[in-house]
Order: sequence, then C-alpha cells, then structure tokens
Amino acid sequence: MEMISRDKGRGVFICIEGIDGSGKTTAARRVVKALMEKGYDAVYTAEPSKGVFGNIVKKSILQGTKRFPKVLEAVIFAVDRVDHIENEIRPQLNAGRIVVCDRYLYSSIAYQGTSRRMLEWVREINKHAIKPDLAIYIDVPPEVMVDRIKRKKSVMETWETQKRVREAYLKQVREGQLEIVEGNVSKNDVAQAIDHLISDYLKKSYAC
Repeated sequence: MEMISRDKGRGVFICIEGIDGSGKTTAARRVVKALMEKGYDAVYTAEPSKGVFGNIVKKSILQGTKRFPKVLEAVIFAVDRVDHIENEIRPQLNAGRIVVCDRYLYSSIAYQGTSRRMLEWVREINKHAIKPDLAIYIDVPPEVMVDRIKRKKSVMETWETQKRVREAYLKQVREGQLEIVEGNVSKNDVAQAIDHLISDYLKKSYAC
C-alpha cells in the first residue's frame, strides 16, 4: 500500500483496527494509559474524527437509517482522514508523541473496498495518508459482535456486513499490512498481546 512514511525522528503512529464490538476502543485507550504509565508521551485519537467531517460521518453515515453508496462512504471517510491527519495526527507526531488511533485507513479498505476495482480506488483516494509505524487488528468472529452489541448503533453493525469486513481485514493480515491479535479472550489478555507488540516495536525504534 502506497502511503507517506513519517519522518525519522518524529513521533510514533500506531493504529488499532477491528470489526464493531471487537474491543478496539477499550484496547486503544488501555494502550495509551499503559504507555503514559511507562513514561511515554502518548495520546488517543479515533476515526471518525472529532472534526467537522468526522461529525458528518457519525450523524449522516453511521447513524442513518440505511447505508450510503460505498463510493460516497469512501469519499467522506477519506476527506475526514485528511482533516484528521493535518489537524491532529501530524501535529502530534511532529511534537514527538506516540499517537494511538482507533480505526484508520484499514477500516475504509475493509468496509468500502469490497471489490478489486473499489479496493484500488479506495487506496488511491487515500494515498496521501501517513503510513502507521504499527497497525494492529483485533480479531473476533461476527457472532461475538452480535453478542457484545445488545442494540444496533449503526447501519454497519449487522452480522452480514461484519462477516465481509472481517474477511477483508484477514486479507490485509495475510498481506502483511496488519499484525493480528486474538480478541475473543479477556480484555487483559488482549491488552497484554497488544502491549507485547508495541513494546517490541518501541524497543527497536528507540534503539535505532
């Protein structure tokens, strides 16, 4: 995947992915807390962002009564991503911080890149996105999502959608884009597995 690499000597960019109900938000927040306790300057962020376009995504796409065409979804998510990068992620990285992002480009690929043609196009409209230093996928079967999410919160939280999304994520794992972590275990086990991946990366990164 062609994305812009961060400048050497700047902060570290980590993203955590997963289907809805996978526990990625809890995991991302725990990661930031654990990093701060170890003395790192770490911050949490998420997509959709807190910006203008992120609010459009939340209100118009995720909380709507039906799904938008995938082309339109992909465009709005990409626009929000640019705004998120320029106004939050890049400034934090330039300040030398560890940025932990709850969802990123890999979500767009999983949710909107459902055909080869769409996949190539989604990658193209996101080609200026900063490449994460470490991208982690928390894997759970869609049945777990159904059990964990007692009431539907978005038009994408259906078993059929999440099944296809999981398959798209696993394809990215096989391609080497994402590091996989078993998510159908305790929160502590998930946190420990993620902490191990991040610790290994940071040891190598700060040793260079």
